Amino acid sequence: MGLFLAVDAGGTRTTFLLADDHRELARTVTGTIKRMRADAATTTGNLDTALNDLTLASGKSMSAVTATCVGAAGYTVPLVVDWMHEAFAARIGGTFHLAGDVEIALDAGFEGRPGVLLLSGTGSNVAGRLATGEIVTAGGWGPALSDQASGYGIGRAGLRAAVVEHDERGSSPLLQAILDVWQLPDFQALVDVANRQPPPDLSRLAPLVVAQASEGDPVASRVLQSESANLASIARIILQRVVASTGPDTPPRLALAGSILEHVPLVRDHILDLLRRDFPTLQPLPGVVDPVLGALWRARQLP
Repeated sequence: MGLFLAVDAGGTRTTFLLADDHRELARTVTGTIKRMRADAATTTGNLDTALNDLTLASGKSMSAVTATCVGAAGYTVPLVVDWMHEAFAARIGGTFHLAGDVEIALDAGFEGRPGVLLLSGTGSNVAGRLATGEIVTAGGWGPALSDQASGYGIGRAGLRAAVVEHDERGSSPLLQAILDVWQLPDFQALVDVANRQPPPDLSRLAPLVVAQASEGDPVASRVLQSESANLASIARIILQRVVASTGPDTPPRLALAGSILEHVPLVRDHILDLLRRDFPTLQPLPGVVDPVLGALWRARQLP
């Protein structure tokens, strides 16, 4: 029986999953193991902690692992690639494969088959696998260029909309809520903070915008609708390409991932409603996918 290690290496946290041919044996979460995000001592310490936790929980030695798949953004960057290969080879047996974070998320939903992944967390992007196996993407170009309906995008749009309302009406409930969260005394203080370099983490404003929309604030509600429409337009690009590859008789399949789509139904439902107008046979998978399960599926396919 095989022993497989799957890893979803995010920018701030990393999920490790150990499984055999049929079932999950142990799972743990540590800090990042991406060398673009932390120094070698930190990433090595996080990796060693995770592997030790898996060994203690499962009773399995890492030298007995048949195959490992790690999914990570920036997986073509030499600093990331070289460190991962060296660190895992020194600690874990078997075959090693490094894949993109989008690839393992797609595999979590579709296990190598055609489909579209819509991801929105701190950032956002859309990816699809064509009938040929080729992966195509749209969005995901960072906060300056995209990140529609992400935590950052919602926070940024909410802040701007609150300022416009302040200019129009002389006051804004959403702006006041932002002042309270940032513990600022007045509007001028907010202007100073918002324009600092480096800028504040606007993704932290997203929960506030969502809360205000849930309480009926029309400005916050319009922000969520507008950001949802923007991300739906990006998803539409990839859905069209996937449908063109599979043929019009095959219903397009959609997987969702990320904290925004998991926890903010106002965004998720609006996006799905918009996409169904153009793709009436759209088949969304229930809930959100767990990318580490895509890494596990891929590890089990390795020779």
